[in-house]
Amino acid sequence: MTRTGQCLCGAVKFTAQGVSPEVGVCHCGMCRRWSGGPLLAVEVESVAFDGAENITRFGSSGWAERGFCKLCGANLFYRIVDSDRYIIPAGAFDDQSGFEMASQIFIDDKPGYYDFANQTRMMTGAEVFAMYAPPEPEE
Repeated sequence: MTRTGQCLCGAVKFTAQGVSPEVGVCHCGMCRRWSGGPLLAVEVESVAFDGAENITRFGSSGWAERGFCKLCGANLFYRIVDSDRYIIPAGAFDDQSGFEMASQIFIDDKPGYYDFANQTRMMTGAEVFAMYAPPEPEE
């Protein structure tokens, strides 16, 4: 599935190929600080940006970076650097029809002031790190 989207001001537009219909929710402290709440996003197979000169990238961990528009500040992506996997906020897409909340990660970091009624797969932070984080070097 191909979908288009953009930042809040329109300075960065994108076309994403292979857009998953499954919305994942991240409750980690970094995503909540970055987005003002839980991050609701979808994974894409590839993405092309128009206005890429307006993207600022922030290395938020040893394996990932976050991109945002340097003009309006809108969140554009979370990217796992080694695999070049892009995860794009669901709200950045022009057409959000067909998306369905499917999973929640860092559920053990979720603050008590909100809950989703959707029945989803749930993973703790430790489970996420076991899946995605590069192994620690042996001494």
